[in-house]
This record gives sequence, structure tokens and C-alpha cells, in this order.
Amino acid sequence: MPRVSREQADRNRLAIEAASSRLFRERGIDGVTVADLMAAAGLTHGGFYGHFESKDALAAVACEKAFAETVERWNGVAAGRTTPRAMIETYLSGAHRDHPGKGCPAAALAADVARHDGERPLQDAYVAGLKQFLAALASMQEGDDPTTRTRSAMAQLATMVGALTLARATRGDPISNQILAAARDALAPADEPRSAPPRGGARRKP
Repeated sequence: MPRVSREQADRNRLAIEAASSRLFRERGIDGVTVADLMAAAGLTHGGFYGHFESKDALAAVACEKAFAETVERWNGVAAGRTTPRAMIETYLSGAHRDHPGKGCPAAALAADVARHDGERPLQDAYVAGLKQFLAALASMQEGDDPTTRTRSAMAQLATMVGALTLARATRGDPISNQILAAARDALAPADEPRSAPPRGGARRKP
């Protein structure tokens, strides 16, 4: 069997990371097998351990990747590419609720991280990503005191993640959309014109 080039090996690893980042958020870490991951990446099962020591090791990498994508999108507010209201309404939308594989890992992976207590690489990756997310949110808060801005960001993140989690758990019942709407109303800045409630496919990822 011919040896895989370094460039191809790097592409294969990136494909595994991308597939795992999506599948772990969709199904949970315990709901995905190594065979599932490799099939989604378009690779054979046997090649997995040439890239990662274990599924748990990959889970930590996938968590980092998912948070990096989310934080980059929220940093767009500070860069002026979008508005706080637009990001909040996209986060608390039916599209985000219904497509966790493309969404925020803070909500999608929280239960997995709690169940995998003691898996330090995974928990460390989650905590580091959460802190980066909080820093992005804190940059959007009003006021000059860093402590106040951080606490406000924590309250905002807890509201968003909690509302999204409840909306997913109640999907199919009218209360699911009501929870999202209530959280949007509670968090959206009052000085921006209100947009229509997000429906269907979102224009941007949360």
C-alpha cells in the first residue's frame, strides 16, 4: 500500500476534525462511533489511530474547533460586520435550535462535558472555549468596568444557552418557540430596530 503524503495526511486529519465537530454537536460524543466519524470524513476506519490516540482526544480537538468558529462569528460584532441584535436573534432562532451540528458548542456539548467529568482534555477545551466566548460577549456590553461587563456577558450567555437547551428539549411543542422569543426579547438591545423573528434557514451561523 503506498504511503500517504504529509499533505494528504494533513487534509485527512482536517476532514476528521470537521466531521467530528459537526457530529459530536448533532448526536453527542457517546452517540458517535469512530466508524461513524471516519465514514463522515470519507475515510476508512483503520486510519483513525494514525491521527488521534482515542475518540476522547479527538473530542477535545473538535470542541476547540467548534468554539473557535463560534467566537470568530461573535467577534464580527466588535469588527462592525454585524449587530448585537442580529447575532442574538440568530442564536435564539428556530434554525439554530434545529441544526445543532452547525451551531454553538456551549449548548450542544455542555451535557457531554458534564457526563465526561474527569476527562480533563475535553473539559479543559470546553472551559477555554467558553472563556473566549465570554470575552467576545463582554466586548459588546455597555460600561467601562471590566468586572461588570464580564458579569453581564455571563448572564447573557447563560440565558442564551439555557433558552436554546430548553427549546431543543421541547421542540415540536409551541413552548419551544415561545422560549426562544422570550429570551430574544429579554436580551436584544432596546436601541436597535427589532427584526422579524428568525424562521427557517438562518443567514449566518450562531
